[in-house]
Amino acid sequence: MTHQTVGHPARPGLPDDPRAYVAEPTPSCPVEIALAALRGRWTTLLIRELLGGERTFTELRQALPVLSDKVLSDRLAHLGEAGVLTRHRRPGWPPRTYYRLTPQGHRLGPVLQALWDWGAAADRSEDDPL
Repeated sequence: MTHQTVGHPARPGLPDDPRAYVAEPTPSCPVEIALAALRGRWTTLLIRELLGGERTFTELRQALPVLSDKVLSDRLAHLGEAGVLTRHRRPGWPPRTYYRLTPQGHRLGPVLQALWDWGAAADRSEDDPL
């Protein structure tokens, strides 16, 4: 059997990695891992808020007032499972739980910026006649 990349010349935007040349999406694909971490409405906005530093649940609710408590709890749990954030409970009365991005979570900042830039350029190109 030949290697997956044999006969596949490198193309712009694709890494020289055999995982880039699969016939169907796989959970081990780095792009699928990143997209899975970002899944769900509000996730990117939560990451945006946490890029500014650690926040409490209440602070996140105040920053995103339309977001329901249930969805906020769900997204925070998901981001924790994905290794994007950690929870830290501090003693005191009342005890407070803080959420902060992990180093892996901080690396999503440039990813979100690249998505923003791509979307902004695509939006502008819709207004440009051919």
